[in-house]
Amino acid sequence: MQLSRQAEALHRETPQREPVYRELADTLRSELNRYIAGEFLPAETQLAARFDVNRHTVRRAIDELVREGSLLRRQGKGTQVLGRPLVYPVAAESAYSQSLSAQGHGVEAILLQRRQCVATREEAEHLGLEEQAPLIELQTLRRLDGQPVSLIRHRYCASRSDLLADYKSGSVRQFLAGHGLPLTRTFSLIGARLPSREEASVLLMPRHLPALTVLTLSRDADGHPVEIAHSTSRSDRFQYQIVT
Repeated sequence: MQLSRQAEALHRETPQREPVYRELADTLRSELNRYIAGEFLPAETQLAARFDVNRHTVRRAIDELVREGSLLRRQGKGTQVLGRPLVYPVAAESAYSQSLSAQGHGVEAILLQRRQCVATREEAEHLGLEEQAPLIELQTLRRLDGQPVSLIRHRYCASRSDLLADYKSGSVRQFLAGHGLPLTRTFSLIGARLPSREEASVLLMPRHLPALTVLTLSRDADGHPVEIAHSTSRSDRFQYQIVT
């Protein structure tokens, strides 16, 4: 009994070492700045050999960084390094493509779908329409430096269908301005939620990582509501800055 008490006292006095997988996670975290966003880590077997640990330890260390949003597992491809969050200034006149291009990023907007839909009660109130009024929707995918970061559903009164029929790709806001319909953001509601399975798949993000959502209302030069936009963005890639 006395020996057990001595052992217990020694245990209390001896600092507890951090688990090996966490030490490895700290090492990998400190090395991520050597990678360009989108690059892949060496294979788990290579990392296990380099650090002289078993593959299970490597996997647990990588899991820590995946949960943080620093890494993304790509089935059949490996573990991809994610970029640091970008700051997007939200102001009345700010345009997604222009703002991020000015920061030196390659910005792409790809049209995924064009379809007819009907207005929800909230959308109808914002657009000054009857509930269930017909709308035209453009769904676009935004890529920064080749990486998918945002899905946006742009919705307009169906009377705009002819104007929007010519849109193929690029900034929707710039397209409309070029066709005599410049818009100004007048309302933005920022929130967060878990992505759907489809959203996570398109945005290449884990489903446990919250997505940033923004509901935006834009008006024309006469103050008439024209566009209601629902954006879903990767929270590990974006930070919204409110500019007044």
